[in-house]
Amino acid sequence: MYLNEQAMRVPGPAHVAIIMDGNGRWATSRGLPRIAGHKRGADRVREIVESCPDLGISYLTLFAFSTENWNRPETEVLGLMRLFRRYIKKEGARLVAEGVRVRFIGGRERLAHDLQALMGGLEAQTAENDRLHLTVAINYGGRDEILRATRRVAEAVRTGKLRADDIGPQTIEAHLDTAGIPDPDLILRTSGEYRVSGFLPWQSAYSEFAFVDTRWPDFTAEMFAAQVQGFGRRERRFGAVAR
Repeated sequence: MYLNEQAMRVPGPAHVAIIMDGNGRWATSRGLPRIAGHKRGADRVREIVESCPDLGISYLTLFAFSTENWNRPETEVLGLMRLFRRYIKKEGARLVAEGVRVRFIGGRERLAHDLQALMGGLEAQTAENDRLHLTVAINYGGRDEILRATRRVAEAVRTGKLRADDIGPQTIEAHLDTAGIPDPDLILRTSGEYRVSGFLPWQSAYSEFAFVDTRWPDFTAEMFAAQVQGFGRRERRFGAVAR
């Protein structure tokens, strides 16, 4: 299969996913408690979200808390949960007014009931918005997502709603947390780490990647725009060969 050069080049990513890394190290390098870095990072989220529409980005996915993050010190985990509550309460009205649709992905059963209620409430309030689709991954792990999707598919087969011979890639995609959301064009990680830590493994099969040294609390909208603009200079072949 061949693609011409015009088909391979794209003006910019419609969907950007970000691993917001480096909050804790940003704080400790300044002699501050780690939660101070997370608070600064939460403030940075607003700036990045607000910049998306002008950059032509329709979908933004943020990795906020992984299934492995429960292994962090209890004080940090509790602080993060308080921060999630505060962010939803503080930013909810603004997100509604600015036309942002919010969705959360990841297993919710381990989260406190009041946090689950806040998440569900914000999803309901923003369900009709479409200026920007913001997805926040909380208690998310890529292997966990695929495992849960596989179990749902298996249950559909067991109950006769689905034939095993009919299972294909689209079947799995329809049972993932991200069902209905296009795959990310660009996945970006801050703080200088060169790994994806289980973030969107199925969805990132043909994503472009960018790893930047800047820690998330210092990652400005201008830096974000530079990464987005750089994406337009890449070539995407999706397994094909250029003519």
